[in-house]
Amino acid sequence: MSSRQRPRAASHSPRTNAPPRAPEPTGLAAPLNPARIPLYVGLAVVGAAVGVAGTLVQAALFPGGLLLALAASAGLFLGGRVLAGRQLGALAPAAGWLVSVVVLLGGRPEGDYVFGAELGLILFMLGGMAVAVICATMSRLPSPAGDTGRPGE
Repeated sequence: MSSRQRPRAASHSPRTNAPPRAPEPTGLAAPLNPARIPLYVGLAVVGAAVGVAGTLVQAALFPGGLLLALAASAGLFLGGRVLAGRQLGALAPAAGWLVSVVVLLGGRPEGDYVFGAELGLILFMLGGMAVAVICATMSRLPSPAGDTGRPGE
């Protein structure tokens, strides 16, 4: 070997004959982390509280109250999704929200309702469910604004 020739670089990764592994499940198929259960329970309780507050606010201040209640619901669902980092973070508060709204909108055994059948209540329930589905089925989480994605910066 002359001084001008360089030895070939050896491959740094060892070759194995192992079969390729199956990809890790993602989304709702991923295994549940037991440390996150208190987070999901807390989000469900906060979702129930937002559902009760939204039902009261939208009935008291109809046009603006409905928008305020839907905005609060959307903020909770999206915040839960970002906080948990997965779809279950949006579904947990949505479940608590839906249970509280259905209980408040359902009739009592005596035959009367907590709230009457008004257009605002129907719009609040359908709009809240639509917002929950949108937040739970977003393909990716929003990226932080400061990250440009360029390496080395």
